[in-house]
Amino acid sequence: MTDKVVVFVTCGSASEAGRIARALVEERLAACVSISSSIRSVYRWGGKLCDDREVLLVIKTSRDLFDRVRRAVEKLHSYQVPEVICLPVIDGAPNYLNWIGASVAPEPETEPSRPDKPRPVRRKRK
Repeated sequence: MTDKVVVFVTCGSASEAGRIARALVEERLAACVSISSSIRSVYRWGGKLCDDREVLLVIKTSRDLFDRVRRAVEKLHSYQVPEVICLPVIDGAPNYLNWIGASVAPEPETEPSRPDKPRPVRRKRK
């Protein structure tokens, strides 16, 4: 068993799916989000049987980020009750699993250089 997971989310449109996918990757909550256009979903909602076209997101991330991914999807999604289902990745290609881990890890913080501000000069004490 790995610490990696795959999260399924269905969206009502390609534009919504793209917006959610970009936000998750930009925030480093997902290493990759695959967008599968035009799936057919049959479900019951509000006492009615529904048969709709949707767009499926397949989100690759780590287990410890799932709650943050879920909250982000719920915030960005247009559905009252969006599908957010997390499945464990039992095993996989080591290089790919390592890439997922590196892609969702926080970027190292570096102090930005400021070319407009001269650096102080240190002088030796005598």
